[in-house]
Amino acid sequence: MTNEKLDEVTAAVVRSGIVAILRAPTSDGFAAVAEVLVDSGITALEVTLTSKGAIEALAGLRRQLPASVAVGAGTVLTSDDVKAAVDAGAEFLVAPNLDVELVQSSPVPFYPGTATPTEMFAAWQAGARLVKVFPASNLGPDFLRNVRGPLPQINVMPTGGIKIEDIADWLFAGAKAVGLGGPLIGDAATGGSLPALAARARHAVSAVAFARS
Repeated sequence: MTNEKLDEVTAAVVRSGIVAILRAPTSDGFAAVAEVLVDSGITALEVTLTSKGAIEALAGLRRQLPASVAVGAGTVLTSDDVKAAVDAGAEFLVAPNLDVELVQSSPVPFYPGTATPTEMFAAWQAGARLVKVFPASNLGPDFLRNVRGPLPQINVMPTGGIKIEDIADWLFAGAKAVGLGGPLIGDAATGGSLPALAARARHAVSAVAFARS
């Protein structure tokens, strides 16, 4: 993968400001949720590989959604995961941990999980254009603010336990985007209210716009 394409994908994720983390008990639970999120202004979606039927769902979303929407895979832990996700159409990959070899060998942008400045810098040196900070709720925006003093070049995406009302604080602290799971999706993937999901998504998008204004 060329640097131009790598930058293009990461730029799309950053433009969205939010990576919606999708989990569902079956592959059928993703399509309607994804459509609501995209219609509400969230244009980066992550399908976690721990979900049943995740690869099938990932391929379906890539066919369903416009090219302007970045569709990726989460909880990518092995080279087999990388191959399966990329073959299904994943444009970016996310992990809860740092595996330098996977970052360097991935044919698409790989955003590894980190929890210390040492891990963040190692991920950046390995070629990660966006570095996941996880679990974000345990670390807090002040952690990121302090780390960005000596390491301002690292683009960070905090993920894990972030509530919609926390988005602006993280962006003010220097995050380029945030990963949102349960607080955004709620029970929408298991038959919950799609209008309520749309309201949460619009609230999240507004928080990004406020922080960037």
